[in-house]
Amino acid sequence: MYVMTTATAPRPASARAPVWARRAAHAIAWCAVPSGLWRIAMASGVHVGYSDQVLRDVFDIPGWGIAYVVGLSVLTELAALFPLLLVSDRWRPLRPRVLTPLAWTASGALVLVALWQLVVAFTVESQTYMSSGTAQTVWALAFAPLFAIPALMTAVTWSYAKRHRGALRP
Repeated sequence: MYVMTTATAPRPASARAPVWARRAAHAIAWCAVPSGLWRIAMASGVHVGYSDQVLRDVFDIPGWGIAYVVGLSVLTELAALFPLLLVSDRWRPLRPRVLTPLAWTASGALVLVALWQLVVAFTVESQTYMSSGTAQTVWALAFAPLFAIPALMTAVTWSYAKRHRGALRP
C-alpha cells in the first residue's frame, strides 16, 4: 500500500520567472564583463592607466598579481552567474528553502560591497595611481556597470522569493 506523505509528495510547480526577472539575471552576468576584461588587459600588460612602477609595486604585475587579477575576474563572473539559478526552470541544485536566504544574503552583501567600492574609488590614494584623466574615465566606464548589480540582484531575489513563497513555509 502506497501512502503519500509530505516527503513523498511531488513538489508543486512554481510559476515561471517573469521576463523582466530573466532579463535582469542575464544583465547581472553582462555587468561583470567590462571590469573583468579590464583586469585581464591589466594582467596581460596592456596599458590601462597605471605606470609600470605602480603595476609592479602595488599590484605585483608581473608576478603573483597576475594570478590574483585573473582569478578575481573569473570569480566575479562566476558569482555574476548565480542569479541565473533564480530564474532557471530546468536546473535547480538547491531547494527554495536554501536558495532564497542565500540569495537575500548575497543581495545584502552586494549592497555593502558597492558602498565600500564607492569609498575606495573616491579616496585620494585610489585616484593618484592613475596616470591620466582618460585612464580614469576608461576605468570608470569599465567598473560602472558593477554598481547596477545590487539593485538587479535584489529585484531578481524578490521575484524568486515571491514565486516560491509556498515552498518556504514549513
